[in-house]
Formats: sequence, C-alpha cells, structure tokens
Amino acid sequence: MRSLLGLLFVCFSLFARAQDSAPLFAASLPDQNNKTVALADFRGKPLIVNFWARWCPPCRDEIPELKAVAHSYRTKGLTVIGIGLEANLPNVKDFIKAYEMDYLLLFAPVEGTSLMQTLGNGRAGLPFTLAIDRAGRVVMHKLGKISRAELEAAAAAALK
Repeated sequence: MRSLLGLLFVCFSLFARAQDSAPLFAASLPDQNNKTVALADFRGKPLIVNFWARWCPPCRDEIPELKAVAHSYRTKGLTVIGIGLEANLPNVKDFIKAYEMDYLLLFAPVEGTSLMQTLGNGRAGLPFTLAIDRAGRVVMHKLGKISRAELEAAAAAALK
C-alpha cells in the first residue's frame, strides 16, 4: 500500500499542472554572452524549461539527461531551455564548458526565484523543471531532480 501511495505521489507531482506560463513568456533574460533573449519568441513551441544553479548537486546530475533529451527531440521541434540562477558569468562560462551544456542557457540571478514561484514552485527550490506545449499550457512541472524517463514523458507531453 505504501508503495502505491508513493507512486501516486510521484505521478501527481510530475504531472500536476503549474501556474499559467504567461510570466515565462513575458520575461527577457540574458544568455551567456549577455545578449537579451525574449522568451516570447518561444511562444507556440514545445519547451522543457529547467531552472538550475552550479551550487545545486541535483542540478548538475540532470545536465546529461537534459542534453540527451534536447538532442533526441530537437528534430521534432522541442526546445530545452536552462535558466540559471547565476550572477557570476565568467565562472558560469567555465561550468558550461566543463559540463558541455549545449542547449539554450539563459540567466536570471535576480528575477529567477520570483519567476519560479509564479510558475508553480512556491518553495523556490532547485532544480525545477516545466514542460510547456505549443498552446502555452504547462503540461508538467517537477520540483527536484528529474530522471531521463520523466524528461522523456515531459517531452512527449509538450509535443502532443
């Protein structure tokens, strides 16, 4: 019985609907070269958005899985976006290179926490991952480390 309840809790936390995605699409954030990227440009596209930080061990653990999903689903139209809660871009660039992070990376050192909260992460914990479909609906969100299987399910939900 306890196992069944645990499974139900995991499923609920993975597929529970987050808040409206409008705050995400209203944001404009710098990339690693300090070029501002308007997230409104991604409206109408299936997305996986992952909030992370260098100092977060589960965030570092997820990077290979995020890279793999980004590569596997790129041709189907899925975009993976990492939003780093980082202020020190020179150190972040070294981290990005070391972890070979080749998906779109944006940075929100100040507004990242409030953005996560408006998107359904009331605790403002990391990592935090969302899947958004073409209609702009948040079809999945998860607080905590996300597995490859969960990312695959999120990608499928975003692409429907």
